[in-house]
Formats: sequence, C-alpha cells, structure tokens
Amino acid sequence: MIAKSLTQAFRLNPMSLRPAMGFASYESLQRREFKKFKKAAIVLSGCGVYDGSEINEAISIMISLSQHNVAYQCFAPNKDQFHTINHLKGEEILQKRNVMQEAARIARGNVKELSTITAGDFDAIFCPGGFGAAKNLSDFATQGERMTIDPQLEHALKQYHLARRVIGACCIFPVILARLFGKSTGGSGVRLTLGSKGKEWPYGDSIEVAKVLGNELITADVNEVVIDEQNLIVTTPAFMKDTATYFDVFQGVNNMVQAVGKLVDQQK
Repeated sequence: MIAKSLTQAFRLNPMSLRPAMGFASYESLQRREFKKFKKAAIVLSGCGVYDGSEINEAISIMISLSQHNVAYQCFAPNKDQFHTINHLKGEEILQKRNVMQEAARIARGNVKELSTITAGDFDAIFCPGGFGAAKNLSDFATQGERMTIDPQLEHALKQYHLARRVIGACCIFPVILARLFGKSTGGSGVRLTLGSKGKEWPYGDSIEVAKVLGNELITADVNEVVIDEQNLIVTTPAFMKDTATYFDVFQGVNNMVQAVGKLVDQQK
C-alpha cells in the first residue's frame, strides 16, 4: 500500500506539489532558452582542484547550460597529467593518471579527445579552472609568464577566436587567454578578470602576470563577470576567491553562461 502510494506520488505533475512544498519560485527552475545559443564545448583538464578541473566550476557550467537548454560536449587532452595529488592530504603521490580518463569522471564518461574539437560544431567554448589548467593545459604553475600552452588547446582557442565564437572562462583559466591573446605574444590584448588581491584572494599574483602579458585586468568579485565584447570573451573569478561558497561560484558561473549566451545571440 505504501509502495503504491509513493509510486503514485512520484507520478504527480510537479506543479501540483507547489502549494504543499512551498515552491513559490518554481518557474525560475524551468529551462530558459536562448535564440541562437544551442551548442557548447567544455574543455576539462582532469578531475579535482589540485591536479585537474575544479569540479564545482565544471558542474556549474553544465547545470547552467542545461537550465538554458544548451547541449554540450566535454573535451580533454588524451595525455598523462602533470602529477597526481592526494586531495585529502594535499600531497603528491607517485601515480600516473590520464587527463582524459580523469575528466571522464566529471563528464559521466562522455568526453572526447581535445584534438577532435572544431569551432564549426559549437557556438561557444567554456573553460573551467582548477590547477589542471595551470599544470595540464599549460605550465603556468611552474613557468609563470614564460608559460607554454598545450598545443591542442592553443589550436582550439585560436580557432574559436578566429571564427568569432564566444569563449567563457573562470578561475585561473583566464591567464591562459592572457598569454594566448596578449600584446606580448602578438595579440591585441584582452579584457578579463582573475578576481582581486588581498587575504581572500591567494592567487592575486596571476593578475600581474596577465598585465605583463599585455592585457586589461578588471577587478571583480566571485559573482561578477567581465565581458570583452570586442574579443567575445567572458570571465568570472570563481574559486580564485578562497572564501567563496559553492553557491557563490555557481552564481558567477551562471552569470558567465548567460553573458556568453547573449553574445552568441547578438552574432549575425
């Protein structure tokens, strides 16, 4: 009897639960679609903040895209990651792991090789942070402003930029864009954010690096975004702020996705 009642309950129209459950803002949970923004690529650098993609940032991008009814495909380089960190102790362990295999943990197995990505298949590309961006997708963690970028990633981002596709990036990843499109490497320079400086911002030194590379850096809080309309780049600090909560980060990432969507819709 109880099992039958539960089965019936779960078959109810969710709208009928609103009075009893108090869903005063139920409509806000529904999918909201963009006019032109329909498909997005997501570049992952592994799984886990200290040696791969920051999981909450990556998932926040996926949730926001899903909420706006935008289909997405995850990509990652098929190579060994720089090193492996025990996330419980924050210590390196002698264990080889593959970036693509680790990224598959976040993507529920649905991840493709970064070498196969093409700008023509997607309206925009998203790049979450995590130390994997500074270790696996580049060597910023060890080389600073002299860093090099993974060849497959560099090709993909240049391809998207040339095709006038929108790029969304958060956390430490924008420093890669600073290196790739900065005036010091022959680019026009880009307008972006890596957050701010101070006790709550332990990675503030990256701001000076991005400036040296020939870019305009804008101070922004975790829930804010910086939009470069000329270069079609949207950035948000995410966990560059050490005291940020998961919801803070989601708000910023969601704002980033919405800003990217608006830029896509504005394209001819």
